[in-house]
Amino acid sequence: MSRNNYTKKSIRRYTLPLAHIGALLTVTAWACSFLSSKVLMNEGGWTPVETYVYRFTAAYAVLLCFTFKKIRADRWSDEFLFLICGLCAGSLYFITENYALKFTSTGNVSLLASISPIFTTVLISMIYRSPMKPGVIIGSLTAFVGVGCVIFSHGGGFAFNPVGDMLALSAALSWAIYTIVVKRLIPVYNSFFITRKLFFYGVITALPLLVFQEAPLRLGILFDMSQPRYLFNFLFLVLFCSISAYLIWNETMKILGSITANNYLYLQPPITMLAAFLIFGEKIYILGYIGCFLIIGGLVISDKLKFNKD
Repeated sequence: MSRNNYTKKSIRRYTLPLAHIGALLTVTAWACSFLSSKVLMNEGGWTPVETYVYRFTAAYAVLLCFTFKKIRADRWSDEFLFLICGLCAGSLYFITENYALKFTSTGNVSLLASISPIFTTVLISMIYRSPMKPGVIIGSLTAFVGVGCVIFSHGGGFAFNPVGDMLALSAALSWAIYTIVVKRLIPVYNSFFITRKLFFYGVITALPLLVFQEAPLRLGILFDMSQPRYLFNFLFLVLFCSISAYLIWNETMKILGSITANNYLYLQPPITMLAAFLIFGEKIYILGYIGCFLIIGGLVISDKLKFNKD
């Protein structure tokens, strides 16, 4: 074995566990983001568009302070790809998901949005003309069933609501498209630059919706020191769920591959369930425990029986 190959294997031996930890931390932050967004929208009166624009504008400003030396991509074709990333992982994903809640149940939105890893697997198979391996298919379906168990563990059911359900599916598909597109940018640009560009185009494409919304802007709640929970939840969304999470996620995809990394998204519902139990005292039912078991089992199956490199 050559020295270079030995060095690469040694590096991968140490980075692989870190990548799995990074994926778990990122998904945990995103799972808890639902709770912080709920405080800002339900108690603070922010609209879904406000919540998105304020959060990612602040995140962009922070990243710009550290990455201002390079503003544009190397090629205009790459700049277009960053625009797609900003749309699919930014404005389109968050806004369609939030507005889906107006037309269908939370359970429907949560379940349909979690199809994103399946969309990712199918798209990668189609684009790169590589067959989907049985382990990946079985693991994904097992985890998806587990997600359904967690979401509907409170006694709710799935009811077909065309408009809301299509919006939720659009959110799942948009994230899958982002995963495919950013796969081409990760080897060329560092994670700081990619994340900053994603935030920029996400905010730019969402600004028209903010300008023309009928509801009044309520940015002032962040400066109300008698209600510090609004500022606390906002900073959590900006620093942890946006900046840190996206930076780690892009590095994670570089190491684990798109399919393996995206399978961690199945963990969002059970982590949200656990966080709601710890913070708000919401009960966890037996179906929720079964769902957690199926999700973890599905992830293990996908990882251990995955023979293709994505």
